[in-house]
Amino acid sequence: MHPMLNIAVRAARSAGTVISRAFEQHDKIEIESKGDNDFVTSVDIKAEQTIIDTIRKSYPKHSIISEECGELKGEDSDYQWVIDPLDGTANFIKGIPHFAVSIALKVKGKLDQAVIYDPIRGELFTASRGQGAQLNNLRVRVKQHKELSGTILATGFPHKQKQHTDAYMGMFKDLFVQTSDMRRAGSAALDLAYVAAGRVDGYFELGLKPWDTAAGELLVIEAGGLVSDLSGGHEHVNSGNIVAACPRLLKVMVKNIRPHLTPSLK
Repeated sequence: MHPMLNIAVRAARSAGTVISRAFEQHDKIEIESKGDNDFVTSVDIKAEQTIIDTIRKSYPKHSIISEECGELKGEDSDYQWVIDPLDGTANFIKGIPHFAVSIALKVKGKLDQAVIYDPIRGELFTASRGQGAQLNNLRVRVKQHKELSGTILATGFPHKQKQHTDAYMGMFKDLFVQTSDMRRAGSAALDLAYVAAGRVDGYFELGLKPWDTAAGELLVIEAGGLVSDLSGGHEHVNSGNIVAACPRLLKVMVKNIRPHLTPSLK
């Protein structure tokens, strides 16, 4: 295992311990609102600090960008860690056991290492650039499909950007009628990890942040898939609008999504 991936795994497991222990004492969780349909808990903050402390012990000069603390600039800006300490906070708050720790490392702007850890199931998804993707140290690959028929797609509703509801529902309808079924589970990190592992065949969502998708993007790519924006381009990091699947299926998904794009989504 790459030394920096090893540190990321250590950080993710430590944060996962914080999260799983808190999940067992659900009535003690402190919840605050960050905005419309956006929440943070005391557990998010504690898990985030655990990750940052673990990384900084080994790499004190690296930069960090994380959901709760924002950007922490380091002396060595070539290395940037991208952290979501608890992806699926709404599930966590409601007692739904589907959430994950997401940690990625960018080297000179390129995704280089990735970890997504599900502390409830004990599942560790990892990837290193050029080395493939693994689930609990076993190689995983995206499922290969040429068309939507027979597929199961994952998605997320635009609950923080409800002004896009009509456009999203148009996309959903055109895809749904051609697929076997759809899933909306509440964690973008795990949705992308599940695409990489072949558990779902594709995924699309609007309005995400870089820490939601960074680790999952590398997992999908290293598992043989592609990640794009809603037009099939490369602006997904800037727009927060994402599609992920094997190359042929992604092309079909984008073809069905594109007619519903409003000017603000292009």
